[in-house]
Amino acid sequence: MHTPLYLASASPRRHELLLQIGIAHTVLHVPAQGNEDEPILANETARHYVQRTALEKLQHALQWRTTRPDLNQDWPVLCADTTVELDGHILGKPADLNDAAAILQRLSGRTHQVHSACCLGYKGQIYQALSTSTIQFKALSTAEIEHYCASNEPLGKAGAYGIQGRAAVFIQHLEGSYSSVMGLDLYQTHQLLHQAGLQ
Repeated sequence: MHTPLYLASASPRRHELLLQIGIAHTVLHVPAQGNEDEPILANETARHYVQRTALEKLQHALQWRTTRPDLNQDWPVLCADTTVELDGHILGKPADLNDAAAILQRLSGRTHQVHSACCLGYKGQIYQALSTSTIQFKALSTAEIEHYCASNEPLGKAGAYGIQGRAAVFIQHLEGSYSSVMGLDLYQTHQLLHQAGLQ
C-alpha cells in the first residue's frame, strides 16, 4: 500500500492490528460526538447498530478533516465499531466496575456474538464490511469476575472484556475472526483496501 491512511479511532488495539499487517497509518484523534456509546435506535438490531455507528464515525471524521488544513485531504480514512450481542440485546461498554461485573455474569457460561463493522472513505467513495463472530464463555465464578474487574480491564470495552487480555482464559470456543473480536477484522480491512485500489 503506497498511500498511507488515517485511522479515525482512539482504540490502541486497532492501531496495533494495522501495524501487525504493515499498513502505514496515522491515528486521527477526532473529537467525539456526544457519548462514547451511540444511542440505540428503536427496534435496531445489533448488526444494523454497529454498521450505522461505524458509518456515522466515518462521516464525522471526513467532515472534521475538511476543517483541518494541516491534514492530507486525499488520504483514505478508516473507521470501525464493535459491539457484543447476547440474546438479541446489545451489551455496550460498562458504566463502571459494578456494571462490568453484571455484564460478565450475564455472559458466564453462555454463547454470544461480536459484531465488528469497518468503513473506509476514499476519493468520495465509501466501502463497508461487517464481521460476526460467535464466542462461548466458560461458567465464571464470582471470584473470577471480581478478580478480572479488579484489573480495570473491562472498562472501555464492549461486553466488558478484551479477548487479547486476561479474559482470554474465559473463552472456551471462538468461531469467526480473532482480530474482529479485538475490534478490527484484518481480512475484511484488507479486502476494503483492495476494493478501493489501495492494495
